[in-house]
Amino acid sequence: MSFASLGLIDPLLKNAQRLNYQTPTPIQVKAIPAVLDGRDVMASAQTGTGKTAGFALPLLQRLVQQGPRVSSNRARVLVLVPTRELAEQVLQSFVDYGEGLDLRMTAAYGGVSINPQMMKLRKGVDVLVATPGRLLDLNRQNAVQFDQIETLVLDEADRMLDLGFARELDAVFEALPAARQTLLFSATFTDEIRAMAASILRSPVDISVSPPNVTASKIRQWVVTVDKRNKPGLFMHLVAEKKWTHALVFVKTRDGADYLSAMLDEAGYAVDTIHGDKPQPARLRALERFKTGEVHMLVATDVAARGLDIDALPLVINVDLPIKPQDYVHRIGRTGRAGSSGVAVSLVCADEAPQLAAIEALIGQTLRREEVPGFEAEHRVPQTSATGQIIKKPKKPKKPKKPKKHKALQAPEAVQGIGKKQQPQGGKPATGGEGTSLSGPNPFSVTRPRSKPVGKPPAGSRKPADKPVGGRSKRPR
Repeated sequence: MSFASLGLIDPLLKNAQRLNYQTPTPIQVKAIPAVLDGRDVMASAQTGTGKTAGFALPLLQRLVQQGPRVSSNRARVLVLVPTRELAEQVLQSFVDYGEGLDLRMTAAYGGVSINPQMMKLRKGVDVLVATPGRLLDLNRQNAVQFDQIETLVLDEADRMLDLGFARELDAVFEALPAARQTLLFSATFTDEIRAMAASILRSPVDISVSPPNVTASKIRQWVVTVDKRNKPGLFMHLVAEKKWTHALVFVKTRDGADYLSAMLDEAGYAVDTIHGDKPQPARLRALERFKTGEVHMLVATDVAARGLDIDALPLVINVDLPIKPQDYVHRIGRTGRAGSSGVAVSLVCADEAPQLAAIEALIGQTLRREEVPGFEAEHRVPQTSATGQIIKKPKKPKKPKKPKKHKALQAPEAVQGIGKKQQPQGGKPATGGEGTSLSGPNPFSVTRPRSKPVGKPPAGSRKPADKPVGGRSKRPR
């Protein structure tokens, strides 16, 4: 099947050919005709299969072929996305697919000044790609009105709910015209998303071209077990030993991203970071430098896990596992895109066993494990199964206790001193008493010498009593 057979017009076909789009992907084959017909669509497909082209190409054609010119401070197609990076990428896709068409397009998101975005909206735009929060800010300031919206697209809607945009989405839905086309495109669909879809979609075409949450078959995945404190050292060891020169590295925290970036920089690698503390221009600049090869290593938090399309990315490294198993699918989906092969390596410590089990249950497979000599985990990572269970090792049977040996009668002082390591009050060391010994060496014990008898006792008589400490022994009369 070709793009021409899907009913696309010549300008779009030429742009697809220029972008080296030879054959439509399964999601595009099913979605493009449905969108052209004006149907609501609910489509899921694993990441990297061309979802954006699946809705952008037919929407561009509908904008060209029908509808009035857009008015000031209005938009005809609204695309909602969860992150700034995805907003820029989706906008760029629309621009690339629509080259040569007389259409205006822009993006709006937080983290940058709102004034330039308001200026671009004054003349009206055909396509507005926006994050929910900034869109509502623009609407409150009358910079954008919704009465001319013909199509709403929710891209990565599950991520928007994860980021806490539920209330903002409800506010947008309430303000949009009831008579509109609505499209949901995402790699995963949770129960919450399906409930939301049921309230905003009208008799949608349900498209699923692969089992939910399945990772691309051409991505080789494995885990390396290691103690948490040794992760940075193991990471640097693997980068040097395996000569990894181009990789997207995921960590859990912003501090972790900066720490690894400093290590890579000190080792001589061209590196940059993407995380929530960086201003948007710096994040976009880092991503662009990584795409062009100016930067070899990009260390990021999950802000870069969704929607980033990086050509021929060979490797994704998870220094930390994500909290949500769906984010693992999105992270490693940055490699192995458009039919190419890729590698995904995860460093896993004992604390992350529940997350590993949840990931394996989600993708339906148990990931191969490795250990690196010199970095073996002292805290064992429990075995896991593809059903999401943590398999605990059976406990070794306890050895029977040895019977206690009968102890000889001891002086009261000795009994009180057994097992006590501290020096008794008064500063005098504890003694075991005459003729007794404490169990085990005691560095604080002192043995007093026996007092010598005074004089020579008569034959047959008993030995005189020991001279008491601090007193005199009486001579026999």
